[in-house]
Amino acid sequence: MSTNGPDITQIQRAVAKSLHEHWVLYLVEGIVLLVLGAGAIIIPPLATIAVTIVLGWLFLVSGVVGLVTTFWMRAAPGFWWALISAVLGIVVGIMLLASPLRALVPLTILLVAFFIIEGITTIMFALEHKREISGRWGWMLVSGIVDLILAAIIFAGLPGTAAWAIGLLVGINMIFGGSALTAMALHARNAAPS
Repeated sequence: MSTNGPDITQIQRAVAKSLHEHWVLYLVEGIVLLVLGAGAIIIPPLATIAVTIVLGWLFLVSGVVGLVTTFWMRAAPGFWWALISAVLGIVVGIMLLASPLRALVPLTILLVAFFIIEGITTIMFALEHKREISGRWGWMLVSGIVDLILAAIIFAGLPGTAAWAIGLLVGINMIFGGSALTAMALHARNAAPS
């Protein structure tokens, strides 16, 4: 059977070669993430405020871009909905940037809502796999229960948990991401590019 595209082994070789050639960049990125993650875990309130400010800029920039593109395409269907969305993005961005401390509790409540939804869906997913007799469904069940416990702990501690919850979780995420990149870089360094 002949295909017009490249062979899967050629693609794998190209990716392995690229990883081998650029392993130092992955290592540097991994170390930077580890350092930033450790900083976020050590000083979670500072990381929480930083995340709030970054979110503010994301909303503001996306709102401005949305506003410009909406007016360029004002004859397109859904103009008013796009306009409302763009203005909302700008307003939320300005509010987050003007007073990041006031935004901490609402953002933490959104985080709690995410953990509740994620926990329930993960538990349902695990129970569905149990019915289908697939292995290791218990780990998924535990993951969903942990999500619900985290949501309860963060919600019960409001407003105090708003100061550290987002920063701590971002720090943990950075530690795991940095560890993964560092491990991948060290493996790519030793792997043969062929």
